[in-house]
Amino acid sequence: MTHSHAFLDTARRVIATEADALRQLGEGLDGDFDKAVETMLSAKGRIIVSGMGKSGHIARKIAATLASTGTPAHFVHPAEASHGDLGMMAQGDVALVLSNSGETPELADVIAYTRRFNIPMIGVASRPGSTLIKQSDVGLILPPAEEACGSGIVPTSSTTMTLALGDALAIALMEHRRFTPEHFREFHPGGKLGAQLSRVSDLMHKENALPLVSEDTSMADALLEISQKGFGVVGVTDANGALAGIITDGDLRRHMDGLLDHSAREVMTRAPKTIPPEALAEEAVALMNARKITCVFVIDPQSDGAPLGLLHIHDCLRVGLG
Repeated sequence: MTHSHAFLDTARRVIATEADALRQLGEGLDGDFDKAVETMLSAKGRIIVSGMGKSGHIARKIAATLASTGTPAHFVHPAEASHGDLGMMAQGDVALVLSNSGETPELADVIAYTRRFNIPMIGVASRPGSTLIKQSDVGLILPPAEEACGSGIVPTSSTTMTLALGDALAIALMEHRRFTPEHFREFHPGGKLGAQLSRVSDLMHKENALPLVSEDTSMADALLEISQKGFGVVGVTDANGALAGIITDGDLRRHMDGLLDHSAREVMTRAPKTIPPEALAEEAVALMNARKITCVFVIDPQSDGAPLGLLHIHDCLRVGLG
């Protein structure tokens, strides 16, 4: 057997072991999971997530996932809790404490603090009789699944199960709150995911930046507006201020002969494609790609048709879309 085959065999064994652990976790969930979700929903403050070592890394991720899905949360390091960080926990909060053994000594101060100040505590551990589970208001027990390292020394299956359990709690809370992609963007404005959830209204150019002329405007003045605003297009509005048409470089080429003798109304393409301000910017990118255009006017379908803004493909590319 070559080394590469041995490595692949190891990888598949590890993944199969952890997948089996997740299956056991899912099958073993009971009413205590419901109690944990209800306890977290009742929090008037935040969810304080704590854990030591590998459990601490998982705790940080769970806190981040909760916070970005509408459940205010932050991580408190148990070793630093004794040195002032316990002040980050207050009545109205709920503690979510992770420890595979349930006997992690560094958690003692966190556990004692929750008991002293009547802060509800949800414990996650693999031993039902452990100190953490005994002290918890709600105990979530990890099944006795085999660690993927084979020797039981390296936290692998146990941390994977804890991570999945945290995701399950976060999504249960999110669904109960009817948390939407738009909400997610408010909690998670940065990065590629935030960009995908940007609204057209967040990126569009508006007010004085809009290239607009009336239908009666001469093409000499329309060309000046195109040049000054720098988008390569101009919108044409009717007597009521509604968008009646658009003039693009294609329209200019089609009317090249005697162009300056025409009005904007005579050159424009009527009823141009528009997009509402509340649409996701990704929808605008799809529209522009499908129509092979570089910008689109923004109009509220509930309004009188007046242009609110203009979105250029470069605006979308700038935030990582496209």
